[in-house]
Amino acid sequence: MAHSGTARGCGVDVMIATSAVSTLDQVMERWEPVIGLEVHGQLLTQSKMFCGCSADYIGSPPNSNTCPVCLGLPGVLPVMNRVAVLYTVRSALALNCEIPEHSKFDRKNYFYPDLPKGYQISQWDMPLSLNGHLTFTVDGEEVRCGITRVHLEEDTGTLQHAGDILQQARSSVVDLNRAGVPLMEIVGEPDLRTPAQAREYLIRLRQILVYIGVNDGNLEQGSFRCDANISLRKHGDTGLGVKVEVKNMNSFRAVQRALEYEIVRQGRLLDQGQTIAQETRGWVEAKGATISQRSKEYAHDYRYFPEPDLPPLHLSAEFVDRVRAGLPELPQQLAERLQREHGLSAYDAATITAEREDARALETLVAAGVPAKAAANWLMGEVARLARESRTSLPGSGLGLEGLASLIKLVEAGTINGSTAKELLEELYLAGGDPAAVVRERGLGQVSDQAELERLVDAVIAENPAAVADFQGGKEQALQRLVGGVMKATRGRADARVVTGLLRERLAP
Repeated sequence: MAHSGTARGCGVDVMIATSAVSTLDQVMERWEPVIGLEVHGQLLTQSKMFCGCSADYIGSPPNSNTCPVCLGLPGVLPVMNRVAVLYTVRSALALNCEIPEHSKFDRKNYFYPDLPKGYQISQWDMPLSLNGHLTFTVDGEEVRCGITRVHLEEDTGTLQHAGDILQQARSSVVDLNRAGVPLMEIVGEPDLRTPAQAREYLIRLRQILVYIGVNDGNLEQGSFRCDANISLRKHGDTGLGVKVEVKNMNSFRAVQRALEYEIVRQGRLLDQGQTIAQETRGWVEAKGATISQRSKEYAHDYRYFPEPDLPPLHLSAEFVDRVRAGLPELPQQLAERLQREHGLSAYDAATITAEREDARALETLVAAGVPAKAAANWLMGEVARLARESRTSLPGSGLGLEGLASLIKLVEAGTINGSTAKELLEELYLAGGDPAAVVRERGLGQVSDQAELERLVDAVIAENPAAVADFQGGKEQALQRLVGGVMKATRGRADARVVTGLLRERLAP
């Protein structure tokens, strides 16, 4: 009988199969994935969690942004960052969590080179919040994922290893600039059943944290990062299988791919009657695979105990109510309002509100007199393309919101057509300038004089008998060749709708 086995080489699990290889869909027909995500978000505070060092560590020389507290030197005491507590409560409320009146910090004990004290100040049995949830839609189906807790801790330092990840590093460099940066952990319930759901959960969670101003959402730099726990079970079972933790995923796509790989890997092992090891695995993007890193710890391995150098926290109901009242409009609420007040479709509203800056831009344009649908079309289309290519947002561009409003209003008034407007947008996006003044100076106004357009239409008809014959013979696309002839004669300034109407009128049987 054909059989499969597992070989290990260079730290990568290599599946050796003489039988047919199972695909993701085939595995998921036999096994149900159970996925829970642990998300860490660095808080946008000016100072670290328990000392006065700057929390902005990006670009600083190694170990230059440190002090005795974040270096873990003997005899120093931590002082709690009040803003970090506020931001964590704000996040918890945005995620529908309960805020207990009393909470405390704990020591999570483990040894690792990037942990200078030999323990991490975190929260265990009395966190800042409990029992939240996040609701979102995947493929038209509403998904509700519970949130066990949102708690606060300090970040660790960073390690830089020499050599490839699949080879033994010859040396490692420890940088403690990041040690002590306020870190919020959002522990999700194991309510997700597909990699696509996990990806969408992360997208929506990041969106909320950025909207409320507590996190910058940068996955590549690790200020927003995710660990995934995944196990498989038979469909219909209510128990949980052996959990594997997956790390080192720095994009939404990486999270989805890593989970897809793990589902297939674990499913094959279970199909062969093998057991799943409870372990931590790392995603290797270049290989499209996870590798075994270490056996997975249990909570008791960390020997949690209350942090003796910090007092318990008391959060009054009045404080929580003030934080709740200060929450901004959340993405889903904003999308619903844009549909209700401005008549946007659900798709347009969801796309525009994906980034808070785009939603602000749309409302600014509407306040300036631009129709909401036109504003959405320009923001989602040409403006998004130019912002991406130039790596410059619209508010920071030379054109700016005021210039875009002027440009769109020229189109809506019929002064210029869409083609001319796109050319002007391309030219003025970075350079800046007044679109209306440029149109006047260059004579770019749309040709809309009826007599002039009729003359040009007649000339194009006379010059293109073959296209005329094709159109009258039933070839609808031939009409576009005639429209193009008029547009060329007017250097793109003719009103294409008027030209199309005149041609149809002239060529009617």
